[in-house]
Amino acid sequence: MSTWYEEAVFYHMYPLGMTGAPRENTRDTEISHRFKELDQWIPHMKKLGCTAVYIGPLFDSSSHGYDTRDYRLVDRRLGDNDDFVSFVRKCHRSGIRVVVDGVFNHTGREFPAFEDIRQNRESSRYCGWYRGVNFGWDSPFHDGFGYDAWQGHFELPCLNLQNPEVKQYLFDVIRFWVDTFDIDGIRLDCANVLDFQFMKEMRSVTGQMKPDFWLMGEVIHGDYSRWVNDQMLHSVTNYELHKSLYSGLNDHNFFEIAHNVRRLEAIGTRLYTFLDNHDENRIASKLKKKEHLPLAYLLLSTLPGIPSIYYGGEWGLEGMRTKDSDVALRPAVTVKEGSRLAGPLTEYIASLDRIHGAHDAYYGGRYQELLLTNRQYAFARHGSASVCITAANSDDNPCTVSVPVPVPAQKAVNLMDQTILPVTDGRLTITLPGNSGVVLETMEE
Repeated sequence: MSTWYEEAVFYHMYPLGMTGAPRENTRDTEISHRFKELDQWIPHMKKLGCTAVYIGPLFDSSSHGYDTRDYRLVDRRLGDNDDFVSFVRKCHRSGIRVVVDGVFNHTGREFPAFEDIRQNRESSRYCGWYRGVNFGWDSPFHDGFGYDAWQGHFELPCLNLQNPEVKQYLFDVIRFWVDTFDIDGIRLDCANVLDFQFMKEMRSVTGQMKPDFWLMGEVIHGDYSRWVNDQMLHSVTNYELHKSLYSGLNDHNFFEIAHNVRRLEAIGTRLYTFLDNHDENRIASKLKKKEHLPLAYLLLSTLPGIPSIYYGGEWGLEGMRTKDSDVALRPAVTVKEGSRLAGPLTEYIASLDRIHGAHDAYYGGRYQELLLTNRQYAFARHGSASVCITAANSDDNPCTVSVPVPVPAQKAVNLMDQTILPVTDGRLTITLPGNSGVVLETMEE
């Protein structure tokens, strides 16, 4: 039997950006109850067909959310702990699971343990909490000591995850999140550089807190199976597919996409798939042809993986990062404003999400390539009772393709409009308009 996360369609919220929260958070900043605005997104997510939300960063930080100051307090720019408790309850009542950011590789400089080192130097009991603490040299902040920092950003000192005291502290934090907020999973920031033993122990500890607790890691490069296995994480971010989706469409090269899917076939169904996120340029800005936007979402929804929609993507929002800022990727927008932008793309994505949720072929169902050219691509996903077939055409011109049907069948149903296509001599003849695709279902007879 499949788990909730295997069946999920995620919605990704970056709350500090979407609510227009202040960039800086001082200790004098007043609590702003912006969760009242975030609550309004819950019916929208449900209408869109999403069954889980990844929301973060959430916890008290000094600026962008990943420089944590207090792991047990919701960022005051968003609200207080009671606000988030209410948000999770409302999500659960709507059938939506909640996953939060776990920023465990580093803290902010205002985290109490780091401040204690700055104040008490060698006599601080927290010297072992951070990696590379060295009183023989100075940091760029002129602390009078040095330390390991994430990618050289000295506002983000790296925790020592091999220290038993640090591990226990963070596991206690997770237990607090589960007991207080009833979260359903964690997205591990910077999982590609986290200590493997730490993640293995986290898998064991969180599994005892909630049997179906989900751990997903942010991993860009590398062999994903090093992280995704029965001892460590359930999933990681599929940046490989992300890259091949926009690149394959831009270059009219479905071979790139298909090659990537085949390469990841052993674990692909467990990976977290996406077209854009809070760190990546919006897919509507990355694609050379706006006509390819629906195709991108068609592939996202039907290829192996757990699909995620980044807020505003359903309205075709654009945004490009600059050398110095990610602000354009994380715009302030309300559901009311978004509803004015809604159009055919929004309903198309909702239809795909409903199809995804109604067919177990997408809950880890076997992938089978059926047809592949530079500009046409067809594949099957095998479910327990039926086979779903996706056919896509990235060319501007219409085309007719003959697609083999992998099971004995007499007909196929177009899942978008319920029209019937006959199967003749084991093949489907499908006419695809330019820059379009179709999702079909066929059953063995």
